[in-house]
Amino acid sequence: MSLFVSRVEAARSLLFVPGDRPDRFDKAVATGADAVIVDLEDAVAAPDKDRARDHVAAWLGAGHSAVVRINAPGTPWSDDDLAMAIGFGMPVMVPKSEDPSILAVVAHRAAGKSALIPLVETAAGIERAMEVCATAGAVRVALGNVDLAGQLGVAHDDHTALAYARSRLVSASVARGLGAPVDGVTTNVRDLDVLAADIDHARRLGFTGKLCIHPAQVAVVAERFAPTASEREWARAVLAAGESVTVIDGHMVDKPVLERARRILAADG
Repeated sequence: MSLFVSRVEAARSLLFVPGDRPDRFDKAVATGADAVIVDLEDAVAAPDKDRARDHVAAWLGAGHSAVVRINAPGTPWSDDDLAMAIGFGMPVMVPKSEDPSILAVVAHRAAGKSALIPLVETAAGIERAMEVCATAGAVRVALGNVDLAGQLGVAHDDHTALAYARSRLVSASVARGLGAPVDGVTTNVRDLDVLAADIDHARRLGFTGKLCIHPAQVAVVAERFAPTASEREWARAVLAAGESVTVIDGHMVDKPVLERARRILAADG
């Protein structure tokens, strides 16, 4: 596994940049995002798809690294997008991930060359989360909250409306041994308090990263997904006490609690 793929597995902030805006590629990297996602799908109009792919290929060919969001399988551009990403060994974000048989074809082509990040953004994808997370070569999954909410007829920024979908992705990821999933976007790019509330909600459900659509979101995402001072203090106290102590601050300490403490300190770097 490459160093970049390992970084993607642990990434807190994943910043989209349109594939048809090569002038923004280096700027996206300069934001300090854990990973940049060059987007060949939603951010690029149909007449510009082929040119965007060429821009991304030229940039990757110059030695840069990024996740590549390809166009959805079955579209006229998907095969060429996938071939380009695989040619550079870059992780591939697969939109509309819901059909295990289609994902298996993508996985077969990418085998040994590119890691996969299925983007789950439909009701069918949520209900097949266990199968999606079992995709060969997948390292983690991401939530496409805006498209999913549109299909469900709910507000994409309503925490309650998408709580089931989020929890299902977390549970399936754990069951299949993947890294924790990546939460979807916050479309409000001006109010960082809204962003912080979205992150805190996703974090409580078990997400450890978030898709970003604006550079201003990157630092907030990195900060809010990091363990808090009180969490670090609690984790150190639990581990310092050792396995012989069964109660700390009035709360029972057993093996799962010890494991949580270890994960907190590991996430703190």
